[in-house]
Amino acid sequence: MDYDIKDLSLAAAGRLRIEWAAMSMPVLAKIRERFAAEKPLAGLRLSACLHVTTETAGLVKTLKAGGAKVAVCASNPLSTQDDVAASLVADDEVPVFAIKGEDHATYYSHILSALKHRPHLTMDDGADLVSSLHFIALRKWGELEPTVAKWAQGLGEAEQKSLLAQVVGGTEETTTGVIRLRSMERDGVLQFPVISVNDANTKHLFDNRYGTGQSTLDGIIRATNRLVAGSIFVVSGYGWCGRGVAARAKGHGAHVIVCEVDPLRALEAVMDGFQVMPIAKAAPLGNFFCTLTGDINVIRKEHFALMKDGAMVSNSGHFDVELDLPGLAELTESRRGIRPFVEEFRLKTGRRIYVLGEGRLINLAAAEGHPSSVMDMSFANQALSAEYMAKRHSELEKQVYPVPKAIDEEIARLKLEAMGVEIDTLTEEQAAYLSSWEMGT
Repeated sequence: MDYDIKDLSLAAAGRLRIEWAAMSMPVLAKIRERFAAEKPLAGLRLSACLHVTTETAGLVKTLKAGGAKVAVCASNPLSTQDDVAASLVADDEVPVFAIKGEDHATYYSHILSALKHRPHLTMDDGADLVSSLHFIALRKWGELEPTVAKWAQGLGEAEQKSLLAQVVGGTEETTTGVIRLRSMERDGVLQFPVISVNDANTKHLFDNRYGTGQSTLDGIIRATNRLVAGSIFVVSGYGWCGRGVAARAKGHGAHVIVCEVDPLRALEAVMDGFQVMPIAKAAPLGNFFCTLTGDINVIRKEHFALMKDGAMVSNSGHFDVELDLPGLAELTESRRGIRPFVEEFRLKTGRRIYVLGEGRLINLAAAEGHPSSVMDMSFANQALSAEYMAKRHSELEKQVYPVPKAIDEEIARLKLEAMGVEIDTLTEEQAAYLSSWEMGT
């Protein structure tokens, strides 16, 4: 079995961490039990480009129980938990290609390994795997990382196209990936159906809000050991992730400023009790900054130039492009690593700005990502969406689909059941009333 991880001897420690996470993932456990009996993914090769964490291990075990032949690569250079990767290789015989801190070339060599698995199903977190498949089929060599391009160019044209043609469908985990996929659909280049797991209510209402909220603050505090209470905390973006971070920062005692471009979200932030202003006005005020927009250059060179001495800047959006780090470098006289996941940029003015986690996902770079209890729902969506795609792909168009409502509701039901929570059911009279136009006041 081919694999590329840091150290296989870490497997025992990873196994214990996977076991600990599994205790808070009862929904995925129920799905795994059914998958083991029914084998809905039998005979399918599945390439997963995900954060290689304890919770992801639970998903991989579930997919494998369902009969899939799974290969895993990292969706972020800093998010891999090396002991978990070792356990998946040693204990579950899953080919894993992920090393925490891997450089750009290694990251794409791992993407290449997932491509060589020649998947029938893809499972992405950021759409790097899907976009690479399409770049190869469309022969867009300039868009590919050189290592991947060189390998792909060595294939015959028919084989290049077959890599994409054999994929029957995929799933996407995060907002950034969904944005890319919808752009591909809009441009008419998307060549297979993809389910947007990110849009499931049991994903974005819980994972994005509660998971990102808690884990982002966890990562910032672990990296800096600074007190949040009494500080000014600037949140760029008030989507579900931004809402979560703003709420948690407020809960820690920070004065929270929200920066938005969407008037409805900005209005919601105001009504939620937060101060709202443009980033140019917030830049001189903040002690902590965190971007969660999915867009590029949210905090730019001109904003860094306004920040106070000691400002700490982080990102919890998927890619590091939200921070204009090249622009910051132009303002910088010297830089040094001062703590793990904290780099000091000393500006030519003498002021210091601290970038956390290289501008990558701070909750995974400096902490452990979302709590397993919320990833239980997110990865239940992934597993059931993969099953749905395996069974129904021939009925679907080449577009991005939401998670079917029945799957979303079943996950919520299973989660409530696991928590020991009971809810009401409609009476026949109530159901009839809700479906009738004849019964009024």
